Order: sequence, then structure tokens, then C-alpha cells
Amino acid sequence: MVENIGKVVVPGEILTGLQKSDLTSKVILGPGIRQETDLVVVSKPGVLKFKEPNIYWVDCFHKRYVPQRGDSVIGIITAKAGDVFRVDVGANELATLSYLAFEGATKRNRPDVKVGDIVYSKFLVANKDMEPELVCIDGHGKSASLGIIGRDGGMVVQVPIDLIRKILSPDCVLFKSLGKSLKYEVAVGMNGRIWIKCHTVMETIVVANAITTSQYMTNEQIRDMCGKLTDSLAGF
Repeated sequence: MVENIGKVVVPGEILTGLQKSDLTSKVILGPGIRQETDLVVVSKPGVLKFKEPNIYWVDCFHKRYVPQRGDSVIGIITAKAGDVFRVDVGANELATLSYLAFEGATKRNRPDVKVGDIVYSKFLVANKDMEPELVCIDGHGKSASLGIIGRDGGMVVQVPIDLIRKILSPDCVLFKSLGKSLKYEVAVGMNGRIWIKCHTVMETIVVANAITTSQYMTNEQIRDMCGKLTDSLAGF
């Protein structure tokens, strides 16, 4: 077991307990950690985190998103180049999305994708030596809620990446508290973008405000805040 979980780590620090000779099972190294030969070292400053059963990562403040394999993100189609679409995900380079990476897509049955569309997708390839590649299907070829979103309304808000990790945590009560009095759809991207859709524009704004203001709140404060926001809708 790694000793410094929950503590601040710095780039170049060797994580004892994660070396090949110490491991009894496979572990997953997330953002901020990389493997060099038999050593596992820190690549970004931050707090070392652990999630059962075997996931380790460094939680640090990011101004720009760094693609990670398996991350679900919200992107914007910026161009079409041959058989692939170019997607802006807020990283330092555009990602690619093949027209075949949609459920049911074939050479004859191409998906209806236009420049400017908002797409909810997942990284299939993301490393420093290769161009990042997105897909809108899971391992079984199904959409699994991925694909083009927002054509029938909604809005996209940009929030800090550490807030994304907070609201996606099983311990966070934000979405459950909002769902008690509001009906809404939401797609959360690990790149700091969130798509929100409610029945009315006012409700959409309320949900967006609840998300952005919850960053430094406790669960009890979040419950109180959601109650006040939904009560304020009663006057409209």
C-alpha cells in the first residue's frame, strides 16, 4: 500500500509500494502518475488520491485539460477532414473522431454530424506520442449515452476540472438534491464542460448556478443551497 495517499506529492517523486516487486495485483495509474521501467513516479504536483480497488492519481489544479484514455468529454466539432471529424475538447490540440465511431455507422450509413455540433464522447487513444482519438460507442458498439447532444436545446458551461471530480464523486449530493424538485438532463465531461437541459431556460440557469457555486461547499451546504434555489423558482 502506498504510504503518502492524501498527501502532497511533487514531480519526480517515486511512489514506493507501486513498484513491480511490491505489486500483487494490477493497478491503474491515472493522471499525474507515470511508469518508468520498474519505477512509478509522479509527473504533476498535487495530492495523491486512491480509489478502490486499485486506482491511483494525482489531484491537481488544471487550467487546461490533458486528455486521458477512457475520459468522457464534451467537445465541439470544428471541421471535417476526410473520414474523420476534428473536435475541440479544450486541450492543447484537437482530437479526431471517425465517422465509424458512432453506433450503427457504416460506409453507406454515415452519421449526421455537422460543424458546430456538440458531441459527448470518450477517449480511445490519449498519450503524448499519438494524436488523441475519440469514439462515441462503448466496447459493445453501443452509444451508451454518447453522441451528438444539444440540438434540441440546453447550454454548456465551463467549470474547473477539480469541480468535475467533486460532483462526480459518489459522496457528492448535488445532483440528488437538485433532482428532488427539478427535472433535468446533464452530461458531464472530464474536460470541465457540462451540458445542461431543463424544461425552461430559468431552470437551466438555476442548475448551472448550483453546479458552479458548489465547488467549495460541504454536502450540508449544498443541500441548503439547492433548497433555496428551487424555492426561488416558485415565484416565476
